[in-house]
Amino acid sequence: MKLNINEEDCRARLAREKKPVAVYGMGDAAERITAELADIGVEVSEYFASDDFVRGQSFLGKRVLTYGEACERLGDFNCVLAFATHIDGVIENIERISRERTLLAPDMPVAGGGIFTGKYFEENRARFEAVYERLADDESRRVYESVIRFKISGDIKHLMSCFTRGKSEIYSDILHLSQSEDIVDAGAYDGDTIREFMRFTGGKYSSITALEPDRKNFKKLCRNTAGMKNLTLINAAAWNECGRLSFEQRSGRSSRLSGVGGETEALSIDSVLSGGASFIKMDVEGAEMRALCGCEKTIRQYLPKLYICAYHRNEDMFALPEKIWSLDGDYSVYFRHSVYIPAWESNFYCVNKKQG
Repeated sequence: MKLNINEEDCRARLAREKKPVAVYGMGDAAERITAELADIGVEVSEYFASDDFVRGQSFLGKRVLTYGEACERLGDFNCVLAFATHIDGVIENIERISRERTLLAPDMPVAGGGIFTGKYFEENRARFEAVYERLADDESRRVYESVIRFKISGDIKHLMSCFTRGKSEIYSDILHLSQSEDIVDAGAYDGDTIREFMRFTGGKYSSITALEPDRKNFKKLCRNTAGMKNLTLINAAAWNECGRLSFEQRSGRSSRLSGVGGETEALSIDSVLSGGASFIKMDVEGAEMRALCGCEKTIRQYLPKLYICAYHRNEDMFALPEKIWSLDGDYSVYFRHSVYIPAWESNFYCVNKKQG
C-alpha cells in the first residue's frame, strides 16, 4: 500500500497566489508565522480575531480587526490561522470562514526544528509508508494519510474529515480499558486525563502513577486528585534516564523541556515502578521518544497498552511506532485524531496481540 500524497506546501501556495494575507489570531504563533512568511516574501496585511476578542488592541504595530472589517478592507484574501483550538464553537467559526475565504493553518511542530513540508515527507517517504502499511486498521490508515495531507497543505478540510468525537470508542473499542488497570500517566498536567480515565472506568482502577514536571501544574494535580487511593504523584519529567533537566515552566500544557529556565527532576518510568503497568499514556511535549526509551524494560516485560501523543515533533509520525515495534513486534498500532485544529491530539494507541 502506498500513501497517495500530492499536496502543495501551505507556504508555497501563499507565496504563489500573491493575495493579501490576514492572520487570524494573536500571540506567539502569530509572531512565528509572520516571521516565516516574511522569509518567503509574503507580507501580512492585517491581523484579525473573533468578534468577542476584539477590544481595540494592536498586534505587531497593526490594529486588530474583526473578520468583517478584514473582509471590507481586503476583499479577496487568504486567511492564515495562528492558534489552536478544540472548542466546538470556535471550530464552527473557522469552518465558516473557510467556506468564504481560503483558510490555511500552517503546521508548526511544538518541539524540535524544521517545518513539515512536501520535501520533508518525500525525504522520509519510505518510513512513513512502512508505518502506514503496518497500521492496525483501515481507519488508522485513512486518518494517518489525512493528517499528513494537512501538515503539508495547511488545508483544514483534511482534519475535519477525520475527527474522532470523544475518547469512548478509543478506550472501549481499541484499548479495552478495564476497572483493574495499573496506569502510568506521563505528562499528567492537572489530572485531566486521569479524570477521563475515571469517567470511563466508573472510578475504578488498580493503581495510578502520575508524573508532571511543572510545579504549578503539579499543585493542581495534587488538589484535583486529593482523596484518591493507590495513587502516586511525582513532580518530575518522564525521561530515558534519571537526572536533572532544564525546564521552561509555563504553568500550562505548553510547559516543556528547554535550554532555558529552571531545572526539574527527570526520571525513567522503569525507575519509578515497583510493579508493572498495564496502561501507559505519554503526553510529554516532545520528549515521547526519550520517555519510551526510559520504559523499555516495563514494555518488554508487561506489554502494557500504550497511548502516545504523535504531534509534538515532525518525526513522531514514524519514529514513535518504529520504536514501539522494536520493543515488541506484536503491537497493533492504531492512529486517531481527536477534535483539534491544527493537528494536535493526533495519537498512537497500541495494544499487544499477546495480551488479547
